Amino acid sequence: MFEGLTNAFVTLFVTIDPIGLAPLFLAITPGMSQAERMRVAKRAVILAFIVLLGFAFAGQAILSVLGITLPAFRIAGGLLLFWIAFEMVFEKRKARKSKAAKIAITEDDIQNIAVFPLAIPLLAGPGAISAVILLSSKASDAISYAKISGMILFVLALVYVAFLTAGHIDKVLGTTGRNVLTRLLGVLLSALAVQFVADGISAMAAA
Repeated sequence: MFEGLTNAFVTLFVTIDPIGLAPLFLAITPGMSQAERMRVAKRAVILAFIVLLGFAFAGQAILSVLGITLPAFRIAGGLLLFWIAFEMVFEKRKARKSKAAKIAITEDDIQNIAVFPLAIPLLAGPGAISAVILLSSKASDAISYAKISGMILFVLALVYVAFLTAGHIDKVLGTTGRNVLTRLLGVLLSALAVQFVADGISAMAAA
């Protein structure tokens, strides 16, 4: 049980990346007061939770309708997570997220920043959605789903805290600290991604 919770936490924490999002949050909310930023942060976290929770409970049904097997999705999701890990290790993900943030601030009204790009795709992006479906595919009862839901809520609560303290986190870590942390998390995620692919291949072989 503890191992499953740890796996869920690490997977969600690394794919959502609360600490890495802190400086981006500052970058896409220029000119806002602290109170305005907190309203944006709260709305973004709530929306992301609804989206991820929806995929946790209905993700497998969606795959079934599309005719996609869970082993196939495990392999595809694992490959996607591995690509995210690759971007993190080689410092490509931050540039991509920053670009998405800049596009949003010039094309969307500032009131909708909580929806795009914060809630989608920075919080509930393809990587996080894939991770949630992969984790929920191993859930066998209501308690398992409750644990996954709780872990999603916990990680998003950390995101909210990171947004609250974005300025302090950015100053404490500095450029070197952010680079080291991003690469370490990327290595962890790559190992988890390989495990997802291995599980998918094993399930396909056994079918």
